[in-house]
Amino acid sequence: MRALAIAATGMNAQQTNVEVIANNIANINTTGYKRSRAEFTDLLYQVERKAGVPARGGEGVVPEGVQIGLGVRTAAVRTVHIQGSLQQTGNQLDVAINGEGYLQVQGPGGETLYTRDGAMNTNDQGQIVTLDGFLLDPQITVPQETTKISINRSGEVYATVNGAEQLLGQLTLVTFANNPGLSARGGNLFGETEASGAAVAGVPGDPGYGTIEQAYLEDSNVDPVKEISELISAQRAYEMNSKVIQAADDMSGVVSKGIR
Repeated sequence: MRALAIAATGMNAQQTNVEVIANNIANINTTGYKRSRAEFTDLLYQVERKAGVPARGGEGVVPEGVQIGLGVRTAAVRTVHIQGSLQQTGNQLDVAINGEGYLQVQGPGGETLYTRDGAMNTNDQGQIVTLDGFLLDPQITVPQETTKISINRSGEVYATVNGAEQLLGQLTLVTFANNPGLSARGGNLFGETEASGAAVAGVPGDPGYGTIEQAYLEDSNVDPVKEISELISAQRAYEMNSKVIQAADDMSGVVSKGIR
């Protein structure tokens, strides 16, 4: 029976849905994390009678046909790039992006990667790096004698050295034509793809770019209440598909017993 295969696709789809929701909940406290959402589409239809064919006797046409759907498939797992709330940390090297844009970092092998996680520190050479040790791009080095670091909303980084303030560098942001097309690399990092389009660099505060907030970090945009609600919905949908399989199996049993 087709119902068995159709319900099986429904169970597979809801299993994927639950996995996506579970990952969102697991990252509820991950800095700069963007929640994901599973998107589904229906499968091809089996046409048993086409709408618009001539009616019996050749008078007029059939207004409605007979199309039997064959189930569902996962079309995409979309990353929802919505601003998360900003939380003050007190760390002078922490930065949050208030608005559009990503910070650039030098990933493994010198590859340029992008992040909304502005939790920064300095390495043994005074260079500003991420918590995983990746260099900020463009690179900024903090002198050893620095007593205070100031970062304005335009991304200019100043250091107070021996009582005098000096400019260390400029933070830049990049935007993409299609943020959901970015490739998640783990570690709060994203990579450029053909779907995302090329990175367009700019200065914080320019039109189309967010501003920099020093001593703040951006929280995950996961809404716990929404995720639990969607988890319950996915669980119920999975159970209903399993009931369809059970019902179809019982119907097949009736037929086989009748033949005997």
